[in-house]
This record gives sequence, structure tokens and C-alpha cells, in this order.
Amino acid sequence: MRSETKNTILIIGGGLIGLSIAYEFARNKFKVEVLSKNRSESAGFVAAGMLATHAEGLEDELFIFGQQSQNLIPGWIKNIEQDSGIDCGLKKSGIVVPFENLKKLKKFKTYKYGKYLNQKNLKKEISGINTNWEHGLLFEQDGQIDNRRRLMRALERACSLHGVKFQEGADVKELILEQNKILGAKVLNATGEIKNILGEKVILCCGAWSKKVLKNLPIFPVKGQMLSIQGPENSIKRVLFGPNTYLVPRDDGLIVVGATVEDKAEFNQGNTPKGINQLQEGIKSLLPEALNWPQMEHWWGFRPCTPDFKPIIGKTQIVNLYVATGHYRNGVLFSAITSDIMFKLIQEKTLNNIETTFLKKFSFNRFEV
Repeated sequence: MRSETKNTILIIGGGLIGLSIAYEFARNKFKVEVLSKNRSESAGFVAAGMLATHAEGLEDELFIFGQQSQNLIPGWIKNIEQDSGIDCGLKKSGIVVPFENLKKLKKFKTYKYGKYLNQKNLKKEISGINTNWEHGLLFEQDGQIDNRRRLMRALERACSLHGVKFQEGADVKELILEQNKILGAKVLNATGEIKNILGEKVILCCGAWSKKVLKNLPIFPVKGQMLSIQGPENSIKRVLFGPNTYLVPRDDGLIVVGATVEDKAEFNQGNTPKGINQLQEGIKSLLPEALNWPQMEHWWGFRPCTPDFKPIIGKTQIVNLYVATGHYRNGVLFSAITSDIMFKLIQEKTLNNIETTFLKKFSFNRFEV
């Protein structure tokens, strides 16, 4: 084993959550090593980057968790941008949620946080919206980050500049356990060698692949297929969040369209005709003219989901092993608060009442019978 890795914060998983936690420790002068089999497969590269606490209709502790994280994000992003030199595309663009009738609108979990739009105002907000939509809610407090092209790269660069050591192509075969303490991980590296990587504190955040490292984690993959289209500049300024499809406009006219929800696909890779057709039908249902705009790219990924659709954050029964996974559709939204809480927890800093409640609600122990 390599003695020089003693006192290292060892992070297993180099996706958005792993990078966010790595950044938090590294900027506070900790020695950090990130093991990642293939960062490009992580959910952070797949998501549309919506900050949609209200537009998504989150409830209970997830709603509060989202609000708290959304409050942290501007300062968090400012630090990342300053350290990396990369603009992350954070915008409070507002999100429009359309409805066919008032009954559905009033049943929407967070409708009281939105501004009501009649059909006339709906058309003003989203020019060319399908006439099937007669009502809408505008959540001006919600927005987006350009996660795929900017945030992920900014985090990678900021982490590197703060001295984070990356091991890409590192396939973690097992955790090295001794007397209820993790010494590190047994890794098959990119050159085919088996090595033991040590860490004083170990954080598991492998997203949809977390169960492959820790067998009793109730995590399963939910595949999502997406595409992008190139619209005219400023064709839409608000995010348009329909019941099965969303359109997220970037500053350069690119529109991210997502996403399928495939909970039976396991880890089957690739786009499928069925998935692309579903996305095109979604575009038609929301903004028919956009079907004529050129498609730029198709991609897919795997969201980490739990049986109750809530993340798993905090300690495990193993003394120095921590978990941050299962963020499902809201990894971008929850990344700031997850990294903040994990840093405080692991460094045994004082947690406020809300943070303590989150750790109880999102504890791994809730799945034990």
C-alpha cells in the first residue's frame, strides 16, 4: 500500500457530486484524491442544469433542501468561476410550467410560489407555444446552469488548480475493510494493474453505480435520453417545463431537450429510436415550430435513484465511510448544499437544525428494516 496517501480525503466517483465535494475540501487545503472509472458517463454531463425547486413541484424536505441549495448556489458558483476562470452560465432565467386547464394548475404542488399566466401572457412569455396550453405558472425564482459545457469543466479545473489528484479509468473492485474502518479501495487502473489506494476518510458518490461498490445501497439507474437543437438567437428566453419534456435555452441559442425516464433500462447504453421519438413528440407538444430547427446532438446517461426518490447523504455504520448519492433528477440543484453539508459533517463542524434534519431524513439508515 502507498503510505503517501495517508490523511487523504478519498472520493470514489468523479461526477458532479464527487467533484463538488472534492472542490469543497481542496479549497480548504485538504489533500484530495478522486477515483473515477469514466467521468463522461456521470449524470452531471447528462442533465439540463435546471434549478427548478419550484417548477419541479418538489415537496416536504426535498423542497426545503432545494430552496436552501438554491440560496447557496450564487456564492458557490462565484467561487468556482473565480478559481477556474470559466463562466458557468448561471442564470435566473425563470421557468414556465404550462397547463391544459385550471384544475391541473391548482393541483400543482408549488403553484402558490408561481405567477399565474393566462393564455395571452403565456404566449408572451413563450412565443410559439402550442395552443393546447391555456394556463401557466412562471417561477421567476428558478433558473439554470450550463452544467454540461461549463460547470463540470469549471469544477474539474478548479479542483486541479487546488491540487486534487484524479485517477481516471479507476475501476473500484472493493473497499479495503479492517476492524470496521475503510483503509482505502482496491482499484483496477487504466493500465490493467491492481492497486490499493488509501484514504483517511472515504466518500462514496458513484451515482448510479454506487451499489457496485457498496452492495447494500438501494440505488438503481434510471436512464435518460436527451438531445439539443439550435434555435434562432433569443428564440425563447425562459425554460419551458412540460409534463414529460423540457426545453432549456442557452445564451447562444442552443436548446437542451430532455429527458426520457427509463427505470427498466438498467445500464443499457446508447440512444434509441423510441427515446428520440419521445423527445420529438415532446417538442411538438410544447413548441411545434422547434421541430424544424436542426438537431445538434443526441446523448444519454443514468440518474441514481432510490426507492423513495430522495438522496442518501451522511455517515454509514463504517466509522470513516460516508455516502452522497441518489440525487436522481436534481443533482445540479442539490450539489451546493450536499458538498457544504458533507464538508461540515466530516470535519465535525457545527450543523444547524435544518442541516441536522436533512441528515436524518436522507440517512442511509431509513432503508434498514
